Amino acid sequence: MEHLQDRPGDDPGAQYGWLLAHFREDPDGHAEKIHFSLSRDDSPLRWDPLWGGEPVLESRIGTTGVRDPAIVRGGDGRFHVLATDLRVWDGGGLRWEEWRRHGSRSLVLWDSEDLLTWQGPRLVEVAPPTAGMAWAPEVTTDPATGEHVVFWSSRLYPEDDVEHAGESYSRILAARTRDFATFGPVEVMVDTGGRDIIDTAVLHEHGRVYRFSKDEGRDGWGIFLERGSALFADDFEVVTTGIAADRHPGGVEAPLVVRARDRERWYLFLDQYAQWPQGYFALQCDDLDSGRWEPVPAHEVSIPPSTKHGTVLPLVRREWDRLREHGLG
Repeated sequence: MEHLQDRPGDDPGAQYGWLLAHFREDPDGHAEKIHFSLSRDDSPLRWDPLWGGEPVLESRIGTTGVRDPAIVRGGDGRFHVLATDLRVWDGGGLRWEEWRRHGSRSLVLWDSEDLLTWQGPRLVEVAPPTAGMAWAPEVTTDPATGEHVVFWSSRLYPEDDVEHAGESYSRILAARTRDFATFGPVEVMVDTGGRDIIDTAVLHEHGRVYRFSKDEGRDGWGIFLERGSALFADDFEVVTTGIAADRHPGGVEAPLVVRARDRERWYLFLDQYAQWPQGYFALQCDDLDSGRWEPVPAHEVSIPPSTKHGTVLPLVRREWDRLREHGLG
C-alpha cells in the first residue's frame, strides 16, 4: 500500500510550489495593495489567487499605495515583502514626471515568520537625496558574500540641483543587507550612460549573471537581456533586445524569470500594460545564451487577468500546503 509520504512531492521539506506576490491596476478604485497567488501545483505556469483575490497587505503610510512587490526568504528564515511606495490612482491624475523627480525615496516593507501573519508596514529610505524616486525593488544574493542585494530604479540629479529640475535618466541602484532593517551604502548596479532603465531582474545561472531590464526610451531596447560575470562586473554584454515587442507593441514591462524545477528551461513573465485587462503573459527558453524566447502554449498557462508586476518565491511542500489550506480552503 502506498503511503502519502512515499509519493513524489509529499516530503514536507522538499521544494514544491511557488508563491507570487503582485499588485493590481484599477483606475476606478484603490487596488495598489499586495496580492498573493499560489501555483496550482509545482509548475509556475498556473496560478490561483489566494484569499478570494482580496489584498493581503495594504499600506497606510507614505503615499498609501504600494506597487511592484518583491518577496524573499531572508537568511534568518523569515520572509520579507518590499514594494514601491507609490499611489498612482489617487484622484490627482497621472503625474509620472513629477513622481520621477519628487517621488518617494523609500520602500515599504513587511516581515513574516510563516507567510500568513505579517508585521508592518514600515518605510525604509534607501535612495539618496539626489534621487528622484525608488521604484520596483528586487532582491538577489551576492554569492561572494552571502549578503542580500536589494536593487531598484532611480533617476539621479546633481547635488546642486536640489529641485531636480534638470534632465536625468533612470539607472539601477543597490544596497546590501543581511536583516532588511539596516542597509549598506548605495551602489550603482546598472548605468547605461543615458538609457532610461527600470525593472531589472537578476538570474544566476552557470556561473554567470543574467540581467533582464526595461529600456523606457521611445526607440529604445524595450525588454533586453544582458550577460556578465558577476553582479557588479563591468563586462556585461547584451544578449538580445526587444523581447516580445512583436507580440505587444503597445508596451511590456516588469520582467519576472523563473527556472523550471524539472528541466533546463526558463520562463519569462512580462506585464503588458497597453490593453485592459493588463497583466502577465509567459514566454519560455531552453538556452539563455540564445536570446530566443517563445510563447508558452496558451493551454499550459493560467494567470488571472490583472496579475501585475511582482516576484515569485520558491516554496517547500509544507509552506505550499499551509498556504493552500488557509488561502484556498
